Amino acid sequence: HLATGDRGGRVVLFERTDTQDHVGHRRDLEKMDYPINRHPLFRYKTEFQSHEPEFDYLKSLEIEEKINKIRWCQSAYGALSLLSTNDKTIKFWKVQEKQVKKVCDLNVDSTKAMGNGPIVGSSISTSSKQYMANGGCTSNDFSLPSGGLPSLRLPMVTTLETNLMARCRRIYSHAHDYHINSISNNSDGETFISADDLRINLWNLEISNQSFNIVDVKPANMEDLTEVITSAEFHPIHCNMLAYSSSKGSIRLIDMRQSALCDSHSKLFEEREAPGSRSFFTDIIASISDIKFAKDGRHILSRDYLTLKLWDINMDSGPVATFQVHEYLRPKLCDLYENDSIFDKFECCLSGDGLRVATGSYSNLFRVFGCSEGCKEATTLEANKNPMSTPYGYT
Repeated sequence: HLATGDRGGRVVLFERTDTQDHVGHRRDLEKMDYPINRHPLFRYKTEFQSHEPEFDYLKSLEIEEKINKIRWCQSAYGALSLLSTNDKTIKFWKVQEKQVKKVCDLNVDSTKAMGNGPIVGSSISTSSKQYMANGGCTSNDFSLPSGGLPSLRLPMVTTLETNLMARCRRIYSHAHDYHINSISNNSDGETFISADDLRINLWNLEISNQSFNIVDVKPANMEDLTEVITSAEFHPIHCNMLAYSSSKGSIRLIDMRQSALCDSHSKLFEEREAPGSRSFFTDIIASISDIKFAKDGRHILSRDYLTLKLWDINMDSGPVATFQVHEYLRPKLCDLYENDSIFDKFECCLSGDGLRVATGSYSNLFRVFGCSEGCKEATTLEANKNPMSTPYGYT
């Protein structure tokens, strides 16, 4: 499944369809000559309104309904579960199928009913008939045949259709003074973290009125503030480990077993600055806007303004690979600073097999790089309304 959030606070779910035709054991499928689809195919599944605009009366601030992050949770009993958040409030949603049923095969034809309402319909009656204490009715609703009913049959309940219903199970609010930039599920299936500029909180999915502050970088004097938290993510395997990035271009790996408040990190990842390369824009473009763990938990992918970097958590001396996303913008940093574009944020991701990384760029383009050893793949693709169109170009 695929979930998207928009600026109007709406979450739209899509279901992948190109994998349903070839279901079977992997060894059996490998023996068959199935054509490989160039693009995965998704169809619309359902949508729901996740967040509404709010107003913080204490701070006189409007809170937009725009969805910042969506994260899938472990599903049970065929239901889909996900977390969604705007700037201040996190919600836990459960989406599952509900069957609409109807009673049919009645002894009396409902089309011959003479009352004010149908025999089977809404649970709220609009009829003005007077009912007796024993459940009888004072009015004569039905015209029976003169000879009576020849036989009685047992009514049947049939399923008309199946609808998807979204239900908000939990609301986690009033825990962040600053805008939430990240949420991440833990591999234990019970907890998750939420992060803003200065703090990271730990939540239990089943407890919405209590969270634990595990990282706090707020100084006693805000004038001493030198960096902020930009992204945070749990390790995909070890439930006690998480990583968070900062505006100074560093990534900290922390172990929650060390202390309740993780003031210190177990590892620090940052790229050493080349001598003589420092400029006014060095710190600005070094700010990391997003980090992602690889599925095996061995590598971390980070995105700053101009590059993607791949880090090995067992080697903190520097990134193992650096990918230039839009190096052509480096001579234009002064202009980008003037119009604030230099502060734009981009997300990144790794493919399921870990062989490729991807990130966004400008003009609805995104870049895909091969990250396996010796691979030189670097592709520029265009996102448009026609998924089967030819890629924009290759570099």
